Amino acid sequence: MRPALLVLTSLITLTTVLAAHSGAQTQPSAAAGGKTYQGQTLSLNFQSIEVRSLLQLLAHFSGFNIIVSDGVAGSTSLRVRDLPWDHVLDIIVQSRGLVMRHDGPVIWVSTRAEQAVRQRQELEGQQSLQTVEPVLTESFRLKYARADELSRQLQSGPAAGRLLSSRGSVIAEVRTNQLFVTDVASRIAMVRAMIAQLDIPVRQVLIEARIVEAGDSFGRSIGARLGGRLAGNPPNAGQSGLTGGQAGGVYIAPRLPVTGEPVMGRDFGIAGGDMVNLPALPQGGQPAAALALSLFNASLTRVINLEISALEADGKGKVVASPRIVTADQIKAIIEQGTELPYQQAAGNGATSLTFRKANLKLEVTPQIAPDGRIILNVDINKDSVGRSTPSGFAIDTKRVQTQVRVDNGGTLMIGGIFETNEREDEAGVPLLRKLPGLGALFRNTVRSVSKTELLVFLTPQLLSDEPQPAAP
Repeated sequence: MRPALLVLTSLITLTTVLAAHSGAQTQPSAAAGGKTYQGQTLSLNFQSIEVRSLLQLLAHFSGFNIIVSDGVAGSTSLRVRDLPWDHVLDIIVQSRGLVMRHDGPVIWVSTRAEQAVRQRQELEGQQSLQTVEPVLTESFRLKYARADELSRQLQSGPAAGRLLSSRGSVIAEVRTNQLFVTDVASRIAMVRAMIAQLDIPVRQVLIEARIVEAGDSFGRSIGARLGGRLAGNPPNAGQSGLTGGQAGGVYIAPRLPVTGEPVMGRDFGIAGGDMVNLPALPQGGQPAAALALSLFNASLTRVINLEISALEADGKGKVVASPRIVTADQIKAIIEQGTELPYQQAAGNGATSLTFRKANLKLEVTPQIAPDGRIILNVDINKDSVGRSTPSGFAIDTKRVQTQVRVDNGGTLMIGGIFETNEREDEAGVPLLRKLPGLGALFRNTVRSVSKTELLVFLTPQLLSDEPQPAAP
């Protein structure tokens, strides 16, 4: 035994000399796994040294109390140079499949089986102690959370079984918003810590949506009316003479040579009516303007009437809706405004019933406040309006945006837009003649319409301050 003790003492002395020679560095060293070691560096070179002896050597070098269980056995070989001693200890523990536990200046080293047995014994001891430990009752007056909801979470929620023991119970008093918890002292302390984390004010968010619906329309209609009488008797005094045209027209019409009455203001249909009747169509609810011209001989046996009509209409409109709503974090909020339209619905046996459908502006949003201060919004926006009338009732024009976005606090984001353009050009006229260059305009009617609609949706969320507002004087 003495030679072995001498060898061990020599090894310790040699190790100490190597550590001193390396400068006894205490700079932190980082391992590949991200763990940081701060012990003094040392160098070791052993072949088949017992693990217990190696751990004793490290305890002597570091000054820590290392307690090794009886299950630790075997030998190992290692060669390290300028490594912190705690790094070397971690390498030995991991390579031998051991478990290390720190308790102040004491380091416990044991096998995994021994560690599992010890933990199981501690757990069984705690459980047996809870069966005989006296129970206590403590009341908690909640400030922001609801007592009934928190009571359900403690008894049947995810926290059940981890906070309350088999002997614990919870009573919720809704009128005073209090919780009465009965359990052992250790479990009541856990409930107290959880309530301190949950009973806090929920941050609120003001959400403003701006829905802009713009429309731009343009219409143009050009037409002509051509008529007259190429042969026949002149009109009598009771018969109308020539084209009168529409209101607002400008006429070049001389007086009749026999009676001296003006041609202007007469009916258009002279003894045979119109040959071509393709006037301009009304636009925007207004009739077209007209310019008329009449040509005839002195005896009024040959008459040609020409009327050119044209109209342009240009319209612009914009509808801006700005719903606002305040809600708490992760709480869905809904605001809507609109009209309910009645329509007939079959009720069976040939009977009908009156039912209503909504044409509303609706904002449905659920905010979530991120840790960086940004706000995540689950948004569903409907912009409905009353459409055209049908035999079953009014149709509903629907525009909808549903999405999830992330917005800065106080920032504005355009979450969507719908741009629609409708262009149409219609032409009606006399075959072949409407294609003639120049004169073809007298034998056709042209209508051109262009409409543009645009829908833009903007969102602006803003966190509300949790500071109390001063009371009004």
